[in-house]
Amino acid sequence: MACVYIPVQNSEEEVRVALDQLPKDASDILDILKAEQAPLDLWLIIAREYFKQGKLDQFRQILEEGSSPEIDDYYADVRYERIAILNALGAYYSYLGKIETKQREKEEHFILATQYYNKASRIDMHEPSTWVGKGQLLLAKGEVDQASAAFKIVLDGDHDNVPALLGQACVEFNRGRYSDSLELYKRALQVYPNCPAAVRLGIGLCRYKLGQFEKAQQAFERVLQLDPENVEALVALAIMDLRTNEAAGIRKGMVKMQRAFEIYPYCAMALNYLANHFFFTGQHFLVEQLTETALAVTNHGPTKSHSYYNLARSYHSKGDYEKAGLYYMASVKEVNKPHEFVFPYYGLGQVQLKLGDFRSALSNFEKVLEVYPDNCETLKSVGHIYVQLGQADKGQEFLRKATKIDPRDAQAFLELGELLISSDTGAALDAFKTARTLFKKGGQEVPIELLNNIGVLQFERGDFQLAQQTFEEALGDGIWLSFINDEKKSFVDAAASILQFKEMQLFHDLESNGHHVEVPWDKVTVLFNLARLLELLNKSGAASILYRLILFKYPDYIDAYLRLAAIAKARNNILLSIELVNDALKVNEKCPNALSMLGELELRNDDWVKAKETLRAASDATDGKDSYATLSLGNWNYFAAVRNEKRNPKLEATHLEKAKELYTRVLIQHSANLYAANGAGVVLAEKGHFDVSKDIFTQVQEAASGSVFVQMPDVWINLAHVYFAQGNFALAVKMYQNCLRKFYHNTDSQILLYLARTHYEAEQWQDCIKTLLRAIHLAPSNYTLRFDAGVAMQKFSASTLQKAKRTADEVRATVAELQNAVRIFSQLSAASNLHIHGFDEKKIETHVGYCNHLLSAAKVHLEAAEREEQQMRQRQELARQVALAEEARRKAEEQRKYQLERRKQEDELKRVQQQEEHFKRVKEQWKSSTHSSKRRERSDDEDGGPNEKRRRKGGKRRKKDKHSKSHYDTEEIGEMIDEQENEFEDADINYREPDAQINDDDGAEENAQGLLAAAGLEDSDVDDRTAAPSTISRRRQALSDSDDDDEPLQRHSSPIGENSAYLQDSDGEVKDRGRTNEDFASDDEKEN
Repeated sequence: MACVYIPVQNSEEEVRVALDQLPKDASDILDILKAEQAPLDLWLIIAREYFKQGKLDQFRQILEEGSSPEIDDYYADVRYERIAILNALGAYYSYLGKIETKQREKEEHFILATQYYNKASRIDMHEPSTWVGKGQLLLAKGEVDQASAAFKIVLDGDHDNVPALLGQACVEFNRGRYSDSLELYKRALQVYPNCPAAVRLGIGLCRYKLGQFEKAQQAFERVLQLDPENVEALVALAIMDLRTNEAAGIRKGMVKMQRAFEIYPYCAMALNYLANHFFFTGQHFLVEQLTETALAVTNHGPTKSHSYYNLARSYHSKGDYEKAGLYYMASVKEVNKPHEFVFPYYGLGQVQLKLGDFRSALSNFEKVLEVYPDNCETLKSVGHIYVQLGQADKGQEFLRKATKIDPRDAQAFLELGELLISSDTGAALDAFKTARTLFKKGGQEVPIELLNNIGVLQFERGDFQLAQQTFEEALGDGIWLSFINDEKKSFVDAAASILQFKEMQLFHDLESNGHHVEVPWDKVTVLFNLARLLELLNKSGAASILYRLILFKYPDYIDAYLRLAAIAKARNNILLSIELVNDALKVNEKCPNALSMLGELELRNDDWVKAKETLRAASDATDGKDSYATLSLGNWNYFAAVRNEKRNPKLEATHLEKAKELYTRVLIQHSANLYAANGAGVVLAEKGHFDVSKDIFTQVQEAASGSVFVQMPDVWINLAHVYFAQGNFALAVKMYQNCLRKFYHNTDSQILLYLARTHYEAEQWQDCIKTLLRAIHLAPSNYTLRFDAGVAMQKFSASTLQKAKRTADEVRATVAELQNAVRIFSQLSAASNLHIHGFDEKKIETHVGYCNHLLSAAKVHLEAAEREEQQMRQRQELARQVALAEEARRKAEEQRKYQLERRKQEDELKRVQQQEEHFKRVKEQWKSSTHSSKRRERSDDEDGGPNEKRRRKGGKRRKKDKHSKSHYDTEEIGEMIDEQENEFEDADINYREPDAQINDDDGAEENAQGLLAAAGLEDSDVDDRTAAPSTISRRRQALSDSDDDDEPLQRHSSPIGENSAYLQDSDGEVKDRGRTNEDFASDDEKEN
């Protein structure tokens, strides 16, 4: 048991004071201390013990008395203890100011602390403890730079001053310089290893901030080893366990938080984390209690921000957006920058978005994006806000960014698709399909709303089969499948009730038979859209049953009544349609759609007064803002202006002007309203402004072609009317035909009547008649069409008979058409209800008489046409005979020429054959002549005749070339034969007869001698008998006079001559061996 001893003045006795038994009233202790003039350090010890026991008033009473002026005067020489008392008071008031939540009291505490520190400085301005106290005060006030200066003053004097080191470490930590702070904590621990556990707590926090979680955990655990009840360390370890996001770690963390709360129930951080835990468990009452307690015990800005945030989240989750917004705002105010704590900005933006404050919400979400620029949820929220502010492009940009950042975020694609529906249906459909795929891949159920949107877009694009599949996928299994697929009609005859648009007995029978007839509320819209699709696919029976199924479970579904009324109207059952619309009005008597449809039906039923009242009621139900009601009133005025009754020009102009005003009003409200633009174009056309109306109709037509929901055949018809009025009949016909094919499957008799009128005005009588006959086939009871057909036939007949030239076939067709016209007019004349159709019996009789007159005139024209046709036929036959004779003559001439050419070719062929045969005979003669000359040469050699000298002269050459004699003997004979063949062929080309035939009269002998001479094989006796010298003899003389040295040159220059040099006869006449076939040919020419 700790005690202190107060020495008794002027005595050796001491007063023993047990520190654990200090009196509650500190005055008793103060009296002893004053009476005995006890040292001031005893005052400090007793005051500190009161502080430890939580007796703060006694602690403050003793210290304030110890720093009073009287004590200062008495202990003037005691400086350190006086400074210590003043510093203790300064530290106490600094702590009070730090924990105080009220700003006024906080400032008062800081002022008192400043006064005590300044008083201590006046005693000794260099006292380190005073500067450390001032630094702590400045740090508590948030003046970090001044606090750092105070700590540095101490550290400059003593580098190892532990309090100054710890203070400077806190400064660096608040500045975010965690490494510097950690070094200072380490230095303090090195200087004084027995530092309190809080020093290691600072080390752990620095490690945590630096990301060194294992070392931070070790530091916190060391703190708990030194101080098992250190709340801050428990909270820190609990936070580290919670950040693992694992079940075991979360359980450990909450156990530590609970222990910290039990040790010190006023730890704001522990309270905030406990509140966060209970928020996720749904215990909002505990959340509110814990956060309110945390707010009461802390004045730390970030901590209070967390507390306000937890409180705001609790109210936000309960739907109390006003309170949630207030607390989110309070949390934001406690944070200097979004980077410190960004969550309240996001929550505040959500609440403001919910309350419709889009610009404030946008501002807060943008602050979130400054910290987390890739946060998909924030990007989606910003995109949605921009859409609400009318900046769709920016909205798309943010949503596209969100989908790129997280391509697996199905919700982002879903929101992007919803945004793109109004601007780009194709991209919207792609986004919806991607979202559906992501939902399926993630194993999540695809939202019905998403499937419905996909089906609607496919419906709009005209992909009806895909749309039906998507709607059926959204609906799933149900009673509706039996009506869609016709698979279960065995249990009920649904077809029997198709035409009963109000019949519900079918579904009662199903329930009585044990079938479950149920339509979930979230599938009603999909079922309605499916019925609408079936209606468009001309399956109005199945659509009718689905509409009635909706009404069976939800009798107040007005749109189902109106669609049933539309089906009845399409079947021309106007009364039933009116009855169904009245049923819808029973649900809501001011429904503008029902009133507008009722007015249209009454107008169609020719009840003009009622229609006008109903349409005005529809307009009044929406304060004139309903475009359809205003359009219906405009249509009423237009129809009133163009009624078939006797027109009043003034009244007609008034109605047209009123209609134009109503159409213009709609266009001002909705500039893209196609029906209003069409109506304005009709009024302008009625006033004769065809060019302007044509431009309007063209624009409306182009705009309407892009949507499957906008079926506007009227604009096609109106455009065709304008072309007709301008006299452009070809375009009018094309437009009518396109409209018939595109919208009515070529089955609308009224448009066929428009088309027939166009043909009539274009004087295309046959097309007009054909078109009217098609219309009569579609509407056989329409007598107007029959009358028009008769008039067209009459007009066609009259125009044909008025032609200057007409064929008999045309006249016959005219007679047939006249007979048909007479028959039609006669039938109309015999009808008993002519006045219903507006026919005048006398006028019909006039038409009949005129047609009969044309018939009698047509007979005369027919006879004349037949005579002319006969004459024309005869002329054509005569011309045909002449043409045939000319053709026969031409063919005969061509045949004659062909025969002549053929005969010529045959003669030529014969000549060629004869030449070949003659050449063969000549070759035989050459062969026989060659053998005889060789025999003569041998006999001359043996006998040595008169040519011995010539042989000796030429023997030198033979001796020189004897080694090649046998070679040239054979080669030159073959060459001469070939040259002789070429010679005869050339002679045959140049002359009609060959040279060999010229000598036929001279006899065979002369002919043979000439051939031998040509071949250079004649004997010497023949040369002596030659009558006159020739060119050949002169060439021989020239060759005989040439020297032997010239022979090689001659051989090289003339290969033919070189070879023929070896063909010498037995007499050795070299001069005859150089002749060529050309020489013989030239000699023969001279002889001839």
